[in-house]
Amino acid sequence: MSLETLEIEAPRADEVLIRISASGVCHTDIAMRDQVFPVPLPIVLGHEGSGVIEAVGSDAAGLAVGDHVVMSYAACGGDCAQCKSAAYSYCERFFPLNFGGARPDGSTSLGCGTERVHSHFFGQSSFAEYTVCSARQVVKVPKDAPLELLGPLGCGVMTGAGAVIHALGVGVGESIAVFGTGSVGLSAVMAARLVGAETIIAIDVNPQRLALAEELGASHTVNARTQEPEAAIRKALPGGVRYALDTTARPETIRAAIAGLSARGTCGLLGASAPADVACFSPMDMVSYGKSVRGIVEGNAVPAILIPRLIELYRQGRFPFDKLVKVYPFDAINEAIHDAETGRTVKPILRMRENSVSN
Repeated sequence: MSLETLEIEAPRADEVLIRISASGVCHTDIAMRDQVFPVPLPIVLGHEGSGVIEAVGSDAAGLAVGDHVVMSYAACGGDCAQCKSAAYSYCERFFPLNFGGARPDGSTSLGCGTERVHSHFFGQSSFAEYTVCSARQVVKVPKDAPLELLGPLGCGVMTGAGAVIHALGVGVGESIAVFGTGSVGLSAVMAARLVGAETIIAIDVNPQRLALAEELGASHTVNARTQEPEAAIRKALPGGVRYALDTTARPETIRAAIAGLSARGTCGLLGASAPADVACFSPMDMVSYGKSVRGIVEGNAVPAILIPRLIELYRQGRFPFDKLVKVYPFDAINEAIHDAETGRTVKPILRMRENSVSN
């Protein structure tokens, strides 16, 4: 990625202008860089932004200049059947709104002279010092919360925690296996401990990540390089786990997650696989044991509800997502991405400016 100087439009009536304090780096950004999904180019990526509102459109009710905010995904907000039922992460326009590189009317807020630069990635394009985004996807947060740490709550952390709390509804005394201990998987581990799950099994190939998973609440860890996951799960729980989460999007890992389920168990799929990928599993195993597989987008979360709750839990010391984070200066973006790809850093956060968190 390269750093360029661009022009940015003033916010429209339903938008706000935000001075970005920091933005998390997500593997979805990396997938878009590599065109796993063909987003239009050139584009400003980034979708885990936090910052301070600098200008407010006339229709942006409830927001004001100086508010501290976290941005999350874009949704139509009520025009489709899913949004009308508050299932915003399943908005029928989710893909064009988040991956189209433009506003719903096809316009972009960014340019470089006469060249059009695509904006509104995930509705925000937060790898920038400023962004214009829809007021609908902005969540106001307390001014005494650590703003530069909060951006990942808008996607990766919310996805893992929401999958456990909202999508699967893991309860006290239940069991879950989490495949992949990146920021999404480790957030799921923390949430599983938070809701009182008794058996929390973390599976990965990175020993440092597994050690962190144990610190954050995993009761068991499995190194998939040296142990077969299903056998390890059934050694801990002969009947299998009630829930499994796959964060890797690897077909063979999805198969292992399903295999480790108990009768009537449910496997949630969180990873973004390539469009052509296909996962194979035994229909007889599914039918005989009443197993279920379901896709989960953004943790089934309503950001305006879950993000403030996660912030309060963090402040109570019960959801220490800061242990996942390493902060980089904005101009080290490619180093941060490399460290994420190689597993050196769980969740890189780009700090846009040293004074970016001032009021």
